[in-house]
Amino acid sequence: MNITLKVWRQKNAQDKGGFKTYPVANVSPDMSFLEMFDVLNEQLLAKGEDPVHFDHDCREGICGMCSMYINGKPHGPKDAVTTCQLHMRSFKDGDSITVEPWRAKAFPVVKDLVTDRSAFDRIIQSGGYISINTGGVPDANEIPIPKKIADQAMDAATCIGCGACVAACKNASAMLFVSAKVSQLAMLPQGQVERKTRAERMVAQMDEEGFGACTNTGACSAECPKEISLENIARLNREFYGAKLKSENV
Repeated sequence: MNITLKVWRQKNAQDKGGFKTYPVANVSPDMSFLEMFDVLNEQLLAKGEDPVHFDHDCREGICGMCSMYINGKPHGPKDAVTTCQLHMRSFKDGDSITVEPWRAKAFPVVKDLVTDRSAFDRIIQSGGYISINTGGVPDANEIPIPKKIADQAMDAATCIGCGACVAACKNASAMLFVSAKVSQLAMLPQGQVERKTRAERMVAQMDEEGFGACTNTGACSAECPKEISLENIARLNREFYGAKLKSENV
């Protein structure tokens, strides 16, 4: 396959940035999208040019690092896959592919396709934890939890924090991410100690980071590589308003 890449290049957060076009020849359909970028960077290095900077780690769809906005969609044209799981057979010979970083005030560009997503870390630090000691795995497994509740908590916990929900949202809202992290703990007995304050603190931190408001368009869930349900946003709203009714921070 021969393709044409239109890649966003930006030296740093202060640089204006812009698209640059690169032809890439002899691309195997079995390559992942990131492997194709490896080939491009090898070509650029051979020419003495600066390679395209992009985030990656596990390349197994687990870490959430491979955040690329491909042809107008977070992680590309396939549903329920991350960029590293996207293969070049999803495109055609001669295709032109536009690649951008996440576009959100709370995710400033570091360089090229790399964005600073530490805002998510600060949201987790504000309340996405439990303070009780459950002991080892056998001890924790002795706590009875109905299967339906356990399944819902596990579904929420599959969120990898990639930020695709923010990139897909016209408001750059982080509600799906925050709701998943609140839900996975709020439904379990281990998460009850901080339950009254968790949602309040995490939503406050989300607002402080500059994420937009949720207007229920559903784009976040539709583009989520782990298919996190919008039901979690409804649960977050219940948790938040319930906490506000009992809160001293009014």
